[in-house]
Amino acid sequence: MTQRPNDTRLSVPRDRDNDYTPEAARMRREFVSGRTGADLSHTGSFSFDPAVTRGNIENFIGVAQVPVGLAGPLRIEGEHVSEDVYVPLATTEGTLVASYNRGMRILTEAGGVKTTIHERFMQRAPVFHFNDARGAREFAGWVESNLEQIRMAAEASSSIAKLSHVERYAVGPMLHLRFNYETGDAAGQNMAGKATFAACEWIAKSYPGGARYTLSGAMDTDKKHSQLNVLHSRGARVIAEARIPSSLLRERVGVAAEDLFRARLNSFAGSVMAGSANNGMHAANALAALFIACGQDAANVAESHAAMTYVRLEDGGETYYWSITLPALIVATFGGGTGLPTQAECLDILGCRGKGKVRRFIEICAATVLAGEVSLAGAVVAGDWVESHEKLGRNRG
Repeated sequence: MTQRPNDTRLSVPRDRDNDYTPEAARMRREFVSGRTGADLSHTGSFSFDPAVTRGNIENFIGVAQVPVGLAGPLRIEGEHVSEDVYVPLATTEGTLVASYNRGMRILTEAGGVKTTIHERFMQRAPVFHFNDARGAREFAGWVESNLEQIRMAAEASSSIAKLSHVERYAVGPMLHLRFNYETGDAAGQNMAGKATFAACEWIAKSYPGGARYTLSGAMDTDKKHSQLNVLHSRGARVIAEARIPSSLLRERVGVAAEDLFRARLNSFAGSVMAGSANNGMHAANALAALFIACGQDAANVAESHAAMTYVRLEDGGETYYWSITLPALIVATFGGGTGLPTQAECLDILGCRGKGKVRRFIEICAATVLAGEVSLAGAVVAGDWVESHEKLGRNRG
């Protein structure tokens, strides 16, 4: 095969002694500027020592400065937060912060959002391989009989991870095991992977005749939506609910409770037709903006945005009950990107930085999602959705 002249690969430069310095970042910016002609003056303007990014990024060159807006106050009546909060939202979409701000005002004036966490687990799902289905069935019984030893092997890998339960799913000559862990204030994907590897190694050595496995059989659904998460939860299963007087809805968004209820029936049918992962309006908007502002893994929006909205008319149609259930909200207040400077500051705004704060953050996320549902649904039904984007959004001239 003839090599073309431009096939020579120029690697991104690195400093083998210490790659997390201002000089190393400048070296890479100059390298890519020389190759592309790009001006990286804004990318290279940051206020922290690159050393703090170790473990968060490789080949660091600078920052992506996403605007952060503030919405609120939002009154939350939860089990881990019971107060008015102000919510930082990082976005480039005009109208988003204004819309959430309006939804928060409505919910606060209605008495606040009630939040409830049902459960919170992180999974890793290995698959074990056998000659036939009966071998897989025999192994399933052995796993059940030896669950305590498996738990000890898994938990020996971490001072935080606690194995709650193991689901079993048989397919042909295979048995999928879905390990469910409590992971403290961390999101826990890596923690769950390390603990499950330790458990699988113990199983492979201890099962009579040995056992062959693949650490992930894809039933853990990392960074992907799945119906399994909707039914069994991944991350937190959290519910935000509110009762909003029809008079308040008419005053703030120009529509009555019965108008919103009628529209909900229509949109529910459309969601079923589309096979949507969310029968609500736009949970991904709130979660993406919160995730970016607060140092979460933004790819987890793929799982976290799944939601089920449930509504009903109460008090003869004068009160609108509105709830949204997030069955796979994956967040952290410790580890990952939560310790980076601007992200830590946004968590401080919420009172959510550090250990012991993850459930507070979960409740704030769910309440913020509900605020966005209220505002956007009202805008769509009232007919001022497009007008708002023309006035505040990307179409402004």
